[in-house]
Amino acid sequence: MLMDRRNLMSLLPVAVAGSALISGLSEASSAQSTPQSAPQSGVLPSAVFSFESLPVRSSVTVVTRQILKGRLATGESIEAHETTLFPGAAPHPPHHHEQTEMWLIREGKVEITIEGKAHLMGPGDFGFVKSNEEHGITNPNDKPATYFVVAVGPGA
Repeated sequence: MLMDRRNLMSLLPVAVAGSALISGLSEASSAQSTPQSAPQSGVLPSAVFSFESLPVRSSVTVVTRQILKGRLATGESIEAHETTLFPGAAPHPPHHHEQTEMWLIREGKVEITIEGKAHLMGPGDFGFVKSNEEHGITNPNDKPATYFVVAVGPGA
């Protein structure tokens, strides 16, 4: 099978889940070898998130469905949500923060600006911004755009 961009992006959830599984297996292994080890408190449990049950927030520019927010077993903070961005809108001005942020575009087109350079993205495209780089997202089109955001690190 040829690995084009769409096929590669479809493997992203598998890679994330595999990483969590490996982390969980190594924790289980060390827990078995050390019976006194206490369970980690505050760590996100494994879960499945039904789209219909996700809490919805709306504003004049976006509709957001919060998926998860918490701490990974490896200590990093993580946050994930789905956003529908209305035509001609931006959820907020360009900004920077400590966490790393990633976008996977589901429908429509968006423009992501990283350090002043604009990138037009469509379905299947994936954007990545490392910690403390200025970035922003807009929908320059006449149709809504929907994308997933995953943020990892302090403040996520």
